[in-house]
Amino acid sequence: MKVVHTVKELRDALAAEKALQKTVGFVPTMGALHKGHASLVKRSVAENGVTVVSVFVNPTQFNDASDLDKYPRTLEADCELLATCGADYVFAPSVSEVYPEPDTREFSYAPIDTVMEGKFRPGHFNGVCQVVSKLFDMVQPDTAYFGEKDFQQLAVIRAMVADQQFGIDIVGCPIVREDDGLAMSSRNTRLSAEERENALNISKTLFKSRTFAADHSVTETMQMVEKWINDSPGLQLEYFEIVDGDSLQPVDEWDESPYIVGCITVFCGPVRLIDNIVYKEL
Repeated sequence: MKVVHTVKELRDALAAEKALQKTVGFVPTMGALHKGHASLVKRSVAENGVTVVSVFVNPTQFNDASDLDKYPRTLEADCELLATCGADYVFAPSVSEVYPEPDTREFSYAPIDTVMEGKFRPGHFNGVCQVVSKLFDMVQPDTAYFGEKDFQQLAVIRAMVADQQFGIDIVGCPIVREDDGLAMSSRNTRLSAEERENALNISKTLFKSRTFAADHSVTETMQMVEKWINDSPGLQLEYFEIVDGDSLQPVDEWDESPYIVGCITVFCGPVRLIDNIVYKEL
């Protein structure tokens, strides 16, 4: 595995690989890697001739400067994990390498990017689209892999790829959970022992709600989740929405769509955690 830090190094290395007709799989990350990221990398390795993983904490997608400052940066440990997963290249650029000048581009994919995270984190998805589009230009992969834990982000990326005509296959990969059910996240490292225990009530509530939904309405299911989260110690609900899995627009009835997902964001102490659960799918 080779670690590169500049676009020139990356392109020179990949040009030689592509000359051998190897397909390129790409996993963009912000580092602080865990088994969830590892599952994406392993899938790319299995499906492509070459796998590139970027490790870059993107400043333009943070609308809270303190959140950016606190985001864990663990490149050495990340590289150790990626080597065991079979990655070929780690692209770990500086901010100035990715943004030699300010990126003033604006991306808008309403209504997909204006609800949920888009509502509560204005500018977030514009920053995501800025960095991912830049990384796609730098790597020029055949396929890119994203986790379904960031459900709305995956939908926005797909919209951006279609809009920008990248010609890249976007693969969504299932949520990877800890043995006790907590969705794996780089932010979990910021939880205290007590907060980590409290956070379990997020996934527990979502799993219970799937059973509850079998004989209750959408409204009743939403009310149940909101109550259970707000009654849980140390948790503060930011939002819970039950939406069409493609349009991300709220549904009022279970028969409105064949694909329905519940998306949640909860503060556990100072740490903001997201998760989702599928209620219906084809």
